[in-house]
Amino acid sequence: MLNDQEIMERVRFGQVELFDELVNRHRSSMLRAAISKLRNQAVAEEAVQDAFLAAFAHRHTFRTEHSFRGWLWTILLNTCRGLARRELGRADRAGSRTEFLAANEPCSSGDALSQLVQAEQAALLFRFLDQLPETQADALRLRFFGELKFDEIAHVMNCSTNGAKQRVRSGLERLSAALRRSGVSSIDAQEISRNHNSEGDTE
Repeated sequence: MLNDQEIMERVRFGQVELFDELVNRHRSSMLRAAISKLRNQAVAEEAVQDAFLAAFAHRHTFRTEHSFRGWLWTILLNTCRGLARRELGRADRAGSRTEFLAANEPCSSGDALSQLVQAEQAALLFRFLDQLPETQADALRLRFFGELKFDEIAHVMNCSTNGAKQRVRSGLERLSAALRRSGVSSIDAQEISRNHNSEGDTE
């Protein structure tokens, strides 16, 4: 199986149909991150679609010595910021703001109660992410939704690798404290923290 870099290299040189594989690989995690940032299902779907369209349109600018995920998620975060500004302007003109919280993918068991619990937890998690400084919240989205490594996060956020680690660590500490205060034990940020150096990352 080709990795992301190899696929993008082929896409750049004309095998554009392979771009669909990149969409299939990354769409789900990008949508979860966009929902958590924009808090609106429809706008989040628009952000992901626009990010992929922009990535395809600018495919010739991608440098294969860099991380494709880092490049793609940079586009996504910039797209989300632009759409957030647009939606805020619309809300200001309308004099109100409506949020539509969305959950993760439905659980495979089809258990309605389990899905409801999952939706409530997702909404709570997204709300707590909103309360973090944007740099910390985005670092957590990149790390846990996008599964980016620290050097990739550093590239996306234009900071050092140590700076990326600190943003993730600080965000986890604040998130964990907020979850404990809420009495939610099933979302354990400390457990995430213990595993956040997986896939070859080191402290």
